[in-house]
Amino acid sequence: MKENNNFFQKNIVIFCAALLCCFLWGSAFPCIKIGYKLFNIGSKDVFSQILFAGIRFFLAGILTIIIGSIIQKKFLIAKKSSIGMVCTLSLFQTIIQYFFFYAGLAHATGVKSSIINGMTTFFAILIACLVRKQEKLTPSKLIGCVLGIIGVVVVSLSGGSIGASFSFNGEGFILIAAVSYAISSVLVKEFSIRENPVVLSGYQFLFGGLVMIIAGFLFGGRISVTSLAGVILLIYMAMISAVAYSLWGTLLKYNSVSKVTIYGFTNPIFGALLSAIFLREYDKLNIYCLIALALVSAGIYVVNRSPKNK
Repeated sequence: MKENNNFFQKNIVIFCAALLCCFLWGSAFPCIKIGYKLFNIGSKDVFSQILFAGIRFFLAGILTIIIGSIIQKKFLIAKKSSIGMVCTLSLFQTIIQYFFFYAGLAHATGVKSSIINGMTTFFAILIACLVRKQEKLTPSKLIGCVLGIIGVVVVSLSGGSIGASFSFNGEGFILIAAVSYAISSVLVKEFSIRENPVVLSGYQFLFGGLVMIIAGFLFGGRISVTSLAGVILLIYMAMISAVAYSLWGTLLKYNSVSKVTIYGFTNPIFGALLSAIFLREYDKLNIYCLIALALVSAGIYVVNRSPKNK
């Protein structure tokens, strides 16, 4: 345990691992929208979207458990005392978050979604400070939250007015997903004290994915496998979750939240740029989005910078 502790506390390891996680999460935005096309899923076909998400996360759970077991040279299984934690985490990190995320992304651009999703850090800080009392709400954290909120308002004005470009079932759903993930981030920090974060990630994905598959299928959701490209994409998306969430959770276990999440400012940057490239949303990357991107990124940085670096 000591070796792992020292390894994951090295600055170069934190830097590379955190950036890898943010890059993977950023790539999910274009991947999901591309996946809708490859699997013939319409923007209004909510339960097919949920089925698609469920398959991804069920696979992610299997991959997380297999990879984690190989690395630790023993089969990872959740303790009986951890079942409640797994179910609670699964509710917020997978079921609620990705129900709204997948449904919302079908009605919003990848660029705008990635920027709005950057609000996750601010919500996590507010929940940790005001609800869970894990840390104090300092002036710098409050300033960062304000910058992020302004960024979301700016990106919403990109169509001329909030009403013209901000829809509840699009950008609104992405915002709800961000709140749900923020709650799960706070829970991961607490739960990883009592359980291996890789175990938590693997089994919460497995449970959450299964729930989404059943719900999607029962309510008429269907997906069509029309090409090998679709299968490869689905496996890659499962790997995004398996690698990023397990690695991020491990970093949080061995380091302070601020030292890890300071790199979160790259998440909306990767998401916006990769969406612009792979979805050809160059026209969406306008001056409003660039200003919003700068505000959200600056806000996340201000929230997470340590007093030493102030």
